[in-house]
Amino acid sequence: MISPITLDALRVLDAIDRKHSFAAAADALFRVPSAVSYTVSKLEEDLGVALFDRSRRRAVLTPVGRLVLDQGRHILDAVDALTRVVQSVADGWEAELRIGVDNVLDPEPIYHLIGAFNRLRPQTEIRVVEEVLGGTWDALTSGRCDLVVGAAGEGPPGHIATMPLGAVEFVFAVAADHPLCEAERPLAAAAIRPWPTVVVADSSRYLPARSSGLLDGRSRIVVPTFAHKVEAQRQGVGVGFLPRHRIVDELAAGHLRELPLAEPRLPQPISVAWQAANKGKALAWFIAELGRLRFDAGVGLVANGTSANPL
Repeated sequence: MISPITLDALRVLDAIDRKHSFAAAADALFRVPSAVSYTVSKLEEDLGVALFDRSRRRAVLTPVGRLVLDQGRHILDAVDALTRVVQSVADGWEAELRIGVDNVLDPEPIYHLIGAFNRLRPQTEIRVVEEVLGGTWDALTSGRCDLVVGAAGEGPPGHIATMPLGAVEFVFAVAADHPLCEAERPLAAAAIRPWPTVVVADSSRYLPARSSGLLDGRSRIVVPTFAHKVEAQRQGVGVGFLPRHRIVDELAAGHLRELPLAEPRLPQPISVAWQAANKGKALAWFIAELGRLRFDAGVGLVANGTSANPL
């Protein structure tokens, strides 16, 4: 069944309702009044209903006419939005950009950038996903994401472009009342081994899962995010390495204690990464803006030239 309700008819109804008369609507649509009247009459005939109350001097919609126009305006808005997206894509802007953010990062600076981009190009839909450890590289190589932020270490071979952000400093932290706080320092591996390690699960789907700061031979408690890991260690459920910038407040408040190890963990380089062949303008915008940021080990992502104030 082909509906008699066309986009042109909806635009005519919309113009009449906004201008309150057939003649004014005709002027707004650059048509003669008879053409506007014919469009409405033909639609009423095809639908078998009256769309306007012609007993009044002004053009007033009937309840059915109001229903048709109210629902029709959603269609007009959707068509206009589709038109803008098509024109934007034709101009090199992506309809959708998928960004993967490693869970080790505080996402606030990323959303600061997304807000700025959305004010510039609202036609591009931004989709953000959270990944852990090798999951960022996995999301990029499998096509789940167009851009990843905070990818740890070296990525898999392939046509991937990267931009270094800095290095995450991991510290060994335990609950303030944990028995290890009374142990001889720096802590040897043997002193740590009796206690379970809290581990964040790698989110990779296709690439081999990575581990982060594990000590072999110890029981593990696997959690989904670094926020869970911080809470588990704050409650004394287990021990392990935590990114310094994510526990500044817990250390300052005394909820967590940083303990030196005989074999400390080296800082972990992190990067921004994307498929080198992707030339989309939205991707290029984010790469340029991320290039103005760097990772401060004690704070997180900050603007270049600052050392203590996050975005």
